[in-house]
Amino acid sequence: MEPTQPDHDDTAGDASPPIGSGNGRRPQALVFSFFGGVVRRRDLPPIPTAVFLRLFSELGVAPAAVRATLARMTRNGLLERVPAGRTARYRLTDAGGSLVRKAAGRVDSPAPFEHPDGEWTLLSYSLPETRRDLRHRLRATLTWAGFGGLRDGLWIAPGRVDVGAVFADAGLTDVAGLADWFAASPLPGVRVEELIRRAWPVDRIRDEHERFIGRWWSWSDAEDPLAQITLLGSDWLRVLRADPGLPARFLPPGWPAAQSAAAYRRCYQALLPGAERRLDRELGLPSLGR
Repeated sequence: MEPTQPDHDDTAGDASPPIGSGNGRRPQALVFSFFGGVVRRRDLPPIPTAVFLRLFSELGVAPAAVRATLARMTRNGLLERVPAGRTARYRLTDAGGSLVRKAAGRVDSPAPFEHPDGEWTLLSYSLPETRRDLRHRLRATLTWAGFGGLRDGLWIAPGRVDVGAVFADAGLTDVAGLADWFAASPLPGVRVEELIRRAWPVDRIRDEHERFIGRWWSWSDAEDPLAQITLLGSDWLRVLRADPGLPARFLPPGWPAAQSAAAYRRCYQALLPGAERRLDRELGLPSLGR
Protein backbone atom coordinates (compact mmCIF):
# COMPACT_ATOMS: atom_id res chain seq x y z
CA MET A 1 0.00 0.00 0.00
CA GLU A 2 1.32 3.36 -0.89
CA PRO A 3 -0.58 6.14 0.82
CA THR A 4 2.07 8.82 1.37
CA GLN A 5 5.22 7.37 -0.08
CA PRO A 6 7.94 10.07 -0.12
CA ASP A 7 10.00 8.34 -2.80
CA HIS A 8 10.15 11.10 -5.39
CA ASP A 9 11.13 8.69 -8.15
CA ASP A 10 7.86 6.85 -7.72
CA THR A 11 5.37 9.52 -6.79
CA ALA A 12 6.57 12.23 -9.10
CA GLY A 13 6.45 10.10 -12.22
CA ASP A 14 7.58 6.48 -12.37
CA ALA A 15 9.61 5.78 -15.48
CA SER A 16 8.45 2.17 -15.55
CA PRO A 17 6.10 1.30 -18.41
CA PRO A 18 2.38 1.01 -17.69
CA ILE A 19 1.16 -2.50 -16.98
CA GLY A 20 -2.08 -4.38 -17.10
CA SER A 21 -4.70 -2.81 -19.34
CA GLY A 22 -2.92 0.53 -19.69
CA ASN A 23 -3.93 1.86 -16.25
CA GLY A 24 -0.38 2.88 -15.40
CA ARG A 25 -0.12 0.86 -12.18
CA ARG A 26 3.34 1.39 -10.72
CA PRO A 27 5.48 -1.54 -9.58
CA GLN A 28 6.03 0.05 -6.16
CA ALA A 29 2.29 0.44 -5.64
CA LEU A 30 1.88 -3.23 -6.55
CA VAL A 31 4.54 -4.25 -4.02
CA PHE A 32 2.71 -2.35 -1.27
CA SER A 33 -0.59 -3.86 -2.39
CA PHE A 34 0.91 -7.36 -2.27
CA PHE A 35 2.23 -6.90 1.26
CA GLY A 36 -0.85 -5.09 2.51
CA GLY A 37 -3.40 -7.35 0.90
CA VAL A 38 -1.93 -10.82 1.39
CA VAL A 39 1.11 -10.76 3.70
CA ARG A 40 -0.25 -8.43 6.39
CA ARG A 41 -1.56 -10.17 9.52
CA ARG A 42 0.28 -13.39 8.63
CA ASP A 43 3.55 -14.60 10.13
CA LEU A 44 5.31 -15.36 6.86
CA PRO A 45 9.01 -15.65 6.07
CA PRO A 46 10.66 -13.06 3.82
CA ILE A 47 9.48 -13.26 0.21
CA PRO A 48 12.00 -14.58 -2.37
CA THR A 49 12.82 -12.47 -5.40
CA ALA A 50 11.56 -15.32 -7.59
CA VAL A 51 8.04 -14.94 -6.16
CA PHE A 52 7.95 -11.26 -7.11
CA LEU A 53 9.31 -12.05 -10.57
CA ARG A 54 6.69 -14.74 -11.26
CA LEU A 55 3.78 -12.73 -9.86
CA PHE A 56 4.69 -9.45 -11.52
CA SER A 57 5.37 -11.10 -14.86
CA GLU A 58 1.69 -12.10 -14.84
CA LEU A 59 0.89 -8.42 -14.36
CA GLY A 60 3.04 -7.35 -17.30
CA VAL A 61 6.00 -5.99 -15.32
CA ALA A 62 9.40 -6.80 -16.82
CA PRO A 63 11.95 -8.57 -14.57
CA ALA A 64 14.32 -5.60 -14.79
CA ALA A 65 11.59 -3.27 -13.49
CA VAL A 66 10.79 -5.67 -10.63
CA ARG A 67 14.44 -5.89 -9.56
CA ALA A 68 14.89 -2.13 -9.85
CA THR A 69 11.78 -1.51 -7.72
CA LEU A 70 12.89 -3.91 -4.99
CA ALA A 71 16.36 -2.33 -4.98
CA ARG A 72 14.95 1.21 -4.80
CA MET A 73 12.56 0.36 -1.99
CA THR A 74 15.45 -1.23 -0.10
CA ARG A 75 17.60 1.89 -0.54
CA ASN A 76 14.72 4.02 0.69
CA GLY A 77 14.33 1.97 3.85
CA LEU A 78 10.97 0.43 2.97
CA LEU A 79 12.15 -3.14 2.36
CA GLU A 80 14.87 -5.18 4.00
CA ARG A 81 16.92 -7.51 1.80
CA VAL A 82 17.59 -10.82 3.54
CA PRO A 83 20.33 -12.92 1.88
CA ALA A 84 19.45 -16.62 1.55
CA GLY A 85 22.26 -18.54 -0.14
CA ARG A 86 22.62 -17.29 -3.70
CA THR A 87 19.17 -15.69 -3.69
CA ALA A 88 17.58 -12.78 -1.86
CA ARG A 89 14.37 -12.44 0.10
CA TYR A 90 12.52 -9.29 1.10
CA ARG A 91 10.36 -8.16 3.98
CA LEU A 92 8.96 -4.82 5.04
CA THR A 93 11.07 -2.69 7.34
CA ASP A 94 9.50 -0.96 10.33
CA ALA A 95 8.99 2.13 8.14
CA GLY A 96 7.40 0.12 5.32
CA GLY A 97 5.21 -1.79 7.76
CA SER A 98 4.11 1.46 9.36
CA LEU A 99 2.91 2.74 5.98
CA VAL A 100 0.92 -0.44 5.41
CA ARG A 101 -0.68 -0.34 8.86
CA LYS A 102 -1.66 3.30 8.57
CA ALA A 103 -3.22 2.72 5.17
CA ALA A 104 -5.13 -0.26 6.49
CA GLY A 105 -7.45 1.97 8.52
CA ARG A 106 -9.09 3.27 5.34
CA VAL A 107 -8.49 0.21 3.19
CA ASP A 108 -10.34 -2.04 5.63
CA SER A 109 -13.06 0.42 6.59
CA PRO A 110 -16.60 -0.67 5.61
CA ALA A 111 -17.39 3.01 4.98
CA PRO A 112 -14.12 4.73 3.98
CA PHE A 113 -15.88 7.72 2.40
CA GLU A 114 -18.14 8.67 5.31
CA HIS A 115 -17.55 11.25 8.06
CA PRO A 116 -19.78 12.78 10.74
CA ASP A 117 -22.11 15.16 8.93
CA GLY A 118 -21.16 18.82 9.02
CA GLU A 119 -17.64 18.39 10.47
CA TRP A 120 -14.60 19.73 8.66
CA THR A 121 -10.94 20.45 9.46
CA LEU A 122 -9.30 23.69 8.32
CA LEU A 123 -5.51 23.96 8.08
CA SER A 124 -3.18 26.84 7.32
CA TYR A 125 0.57 26.29 7.09
CA SER A 126 3.66 27.92 5.63
CA LEU A 127 6.96 26.30 4.66
CA PRO A 128 9.96 28.06 3.12
CA GLU A 129 10.37 27.75 -0.64
CA THR A 130 13.85 26.36 -0.04
CA ARG A 131 12.32 23.18 1.43
CA ARG A 132 10.72 21.95 -1.78
CA ASP A 133 11.41 18.32 -0.85
CA LEU A 134 9.51 18.75 2.40
CA ARG A 135 6.71 20.68 0.71
CA HIS A 136 6.27 17.85 -1.82
CA ARG A 137 6.20 15.20 0.91
CA LEU A 138 3.76 17.18 3.05
CA ARG A 139 1.38 17.77 0.15
CA ALA A 140 1.33 14.03 -0.61
CA THR A 141 0.66 13.28 3.05
CA LEU A 142 -2.11 15.88 3.26
CA THR A 143 -3.76 14.50 0.13
CA TRP A 144 -3.85 11.00 1.62
CA ALA A 145 -5.28 12.47 4.85
CA GLY A 146 -8.16 13.97 2.85
CA PHE A 147 -7.14 17.61 2.44
CA GLY A 148 -7.86 19.73 -0.59
CA GLY A 149 -6.61 23.23 -1.29
CA LEU A 150 -9.38 25.75 -0.67
CA ARG A 151 -7.44 28.99 -1.12
CA ASP A 152 -3.78 30.01 -1.06
CA GLY A 153 -2.40 28.66 2.19
CA LEU A 154 -5.75 27.24 3.35
CA TRP A 155 -6.60 23.53 3.23
CA ILE A 156 -9.81 21.72 4.14
CA ALA A 157 -10.70 18.09 4.84
CA PRO A 158 -13.99 16.40 5.65
CA GLY A 159 -14.33 15.17 9.23
CA ARG A 160 -11.89 15.74 12.08
CA VAL A 161 -8.30 15.03 11.12
CA ASP A 162 -5.40 14.54 13.54
CA VAL A 163 -3.24 17.15 11.86
CA GLY A 164 -0.36 16.70 14.28
CA ALA A 165 -0.11 13.05 13.23
CA VAL A 166 -0.28 14.05 9.56
CA PHE A 167 2.66 16.42 9.94
CA ALA A 168 4.59 13.77 11.89
CA ASP A 169 4.02 11.30 9.04
CA ALA A 170 5.59 13.85 6.70
CA GLY A 171 8.62 14.20 9.00
CA LEU A 172 7.57 17.41 10.78
CA THR A 173 7.29 16.83 14.52
CA ASP A 174 7.67 20.46 15.63
CA VAL A 175 5.09 22.59 13.83
CA ALA A 176 5.00 25.52 16.25
CA GLY A 177 4.73 28.67 14.17
CA LEU A 178 4.38 26.67 10.95
CA ALA A 179 0.74 25.59 11.05
CA ASP A 180 -2.64 26.24 12.63
CA TRP A 181 -5.69 24.01 12.36
CA PHE A 182 -9.27 24.06 13.57
CA ALA A 183 -12.38 21.91 13.63
CA ALA A 184 -15.09 23.81 11.75
CA SER A 185 -18.66 23.63 10.52
CA PRO A 186 -20.25 25.75 7.79
CA LEU A 187 -22.38 28.69 8.88
CA PRO A 188 -25.71 29.56 7.23
CA GLY A 189 -25.20 30.96 3.76
CA VAL A 190 -22.12 28.89 2.94
CA ARG A 191 -22.62 27.01 -0.31
CA VAL A 192 -20.89 23.76 0.56
CA GLU A 193 -21.35 22.40 -2.96
CA GLU A 194 -19.29 25.24 -4.40
CA LEU A 195 -16.69 24.97 -1.64
CA ILE A 196 -16.18 21.27 -2.42
CA ARG A 197 -15.73 21.94 -6.12
CA ARG A 198 -13.10 24.61 -5.38
CA ALA A 199 -11.10 22.27 -3.19
CA TRP A 200 -11.41 18.99 -5.10
CA PRO A 201 -11.72 17.90 -8.76
CA VAL A 202 -15.16 16.35 -8.26
CA ASP A 203 -15.58 15.16 -11.85
CA ARG A 204 -12.20 13.43 -11.84
CA ILE A 205 -12.98 11.79 -8.49
CA ARG A 206 -16.20 10.43 -9.94
CA ASP A 207 -14.24 9.12 -12.92
CA GLU A 208 -11.91 7.25 -10.56
CA HIS A 209 -14.86 5.59 -8.84
CA GLU A 210 -16.49 4.65 -12.12
CA ARG A 211 -13.24 3.29 -13.53
CA PHE A 212 -12.84 1.11 -10.44
CA ILE A 213 -16.45 -0.08 -10.58
CA GLY A 214 -16.17 -0.83 -14.29
CA ARG A 215 -13.09 -2.97 -13.66
CA TRP A 216 -14.20 -4.81 -10.52
CA TRP A 217 -18.00 -4.81 -10.20
CA SER A 218 -18.40 -7.61 -12.74
CA TRP A 219 -15.19 -9.41 -11.72
CA SER A 220 -15.14 -13.20 -12.05
CA ASP A 221 -12.79 -15.75 -10.50
CA ALA A 222 -11.39 -16.99 -13.81
CA GLU A 223 -7.94 -15.43 -13.24
CA ASP A 224 -5.20 -16.11 -10.69
CA PRO A 225 -6.32 -14.81 -7.29
CA LEU A 226 -2.89 -13.65 -6.10
CA ALA A 227 -2.35 -11.52 -9.20
CA GLN A 228 -5.90 -10.22 -9.07
CA ILE A 229 -5.84 -9.26 -5.40
CA THR A 230 -2.58 -7.38 -6.00
CA LEU A 231 -4.20 -5.39 -8.82
CA LEU A 232 -7.34 -4.85 -6.73
CA GLY A 233 -5.40 -3.33 -3.85
CA SER A 234 -3.43 -1.04 -6.13
CA ASP A 235 -6.61 0.18 -7.84
CA TRP A 236 -8.41 0.66 -4.53
CA LEU A 237 -5.62 2.78 -3.07
CA ARG A 238 -5.83 4.99 -6.14
CA VAL A 239 -9.52 5.58 -5.42
CA LEU A 240 -8.85 6.25 -1.73
CA ARG A 241 -6.18 8.79 -2.61
CA ALA A 242 -8.60 10.55 -4.97
CA ASP A 243 -11.71 10.72 -2.75
CA PRO A 244 -11.22 12.01 0.82
CA GLY A 245 -14.78 11.10 1.75
CA LEU A 246 -16.79 13.99 0.36
CA PRO A 247 -20.36 14.16 1.75
CA ALA A 248 -22.61 12.57 -0.87
CA ARG A 249 -25.51 14.94 -0.15
CA PHE A 250 -23.46 17.82 -1.58
CA LEU A 251 -22.42 15.87 -4.69
CA PRO A 252 -24.15 15.06 -7.97
CA PRO A 253 -26.97 12.48 -7.86
CA GLY A 254 -25.90 8.85 -7.94
CA TRP A 255 -22.49 9.49 -6.38
CA PRO A 256 -20.72 6.11 -6.74
CA ALA A 257 -18.57 5.94 -3.57
CA ALA A 258 -20.75 3.38 -1.78
CA GLN A 259 -20.76 1.13 -4.84
CA SER A 260 -16.97 1.34 -5.09
CA ALA A 261 -16.61 0.29 -1.45
CA ALA A 262 -19.03 -2.60 -1.94
CA ALA A 263 -17.13 -3.79 -5.02
CA TYR A 264 -13.81 -3.72 -3.17
CA ARG A 265 -15.10 -5.64 -0.14
CA ARG A 266 -16.80 -8.30 -2.26
CA CYS A 267 -13.78 -8.88 -4.49
CA TYR A 268 -11.23 -8.84 -1.66
CA GLN A 269 -13.15 -11.35 0.43
CA ALA A 270 -13.61 -13.64 -2.57
CA LEU A 271 -9.96 -13.44 -3.66
CA LEU A 272 -8.15 -13.68 -0.32
CA PRO A 273 -8.42 -17.45 0.38
CA GLY A 274 -7.14 -18.43 -3.07
CA ALA A 275 -4.41 -15.76 -2.95
CA GLU A 276 -3.18 -17.08 0.40
CA ARG A 277 -3.18 -20.67 -0.88
CA ARG A 278 -1.09 -19.72 -3.91
CA LEU A 279 1.35 -17.72 -1.81
CA ASP A 280 1.72 -20.64 0.59
CA ARG A 281 2.57 -22.89 -2.37
CA GLU A 282 5.09 -20.34 -3.65
CA LEU A 283 6.75 -20.30 -0.22
CA GLY A 284 6.57 -24.07 0.26
CA LEU A 285 4.25 -23.76 3.25
CA PRO A 286 1.31 -25.98 4.23
CA SER A 287 -2.02 -24.39 3.32
CA LEU A 288 -3.58 -25.27 6.73
CA GLY A 289 -6.88 -26.10 5.09
CA ARG A 290 -7.44 -22.69 3.48
